[in-house]
Amino acid sequence: MKYLKQIGIILGITFIGEILNYLIPLPIPASIYGMAILFVALTTGAIKLSSIKECGKYLIGIMPILFIPAGVGLIASWDTMKNFLVAILVISFVSTIIVAAVSGHVTQFIIKRKKGEK
Repeated sequence: MKYLKQIGIILGITFIGEILNYLIPLPIPASIYGMAILFVALTTGAIKLSSIKECGKYLIGIMPILFIPAGVGLIASWDTMKNFLVAILVISFVSTIIVAAVSGHVTQFIIKRKKGEK
């Protein structure tokens, strides 16, 4: 029963994300809305981490399996993508470098800030 409650909470938040995606005309995926709602709920204490912890660990454990449909979709659209392969590779490389740099700077900022508090 505990696991049904946990998956129900996660699915409920996912459903709210889908509703927001339908109502708000922005090009943001519903999963992002759902993650933002879950983040806010966890940080504000509206949802306790213990309320979804075991189910969340399970979903993280099976995450590689969840990428199979996306990989099959890429393979199925190969004929369209091969014309833009160089552009896709350049964009992927540049965006990876940008994400790594921003993540590093944010991490350094947080570490310096925590050292300043001590």
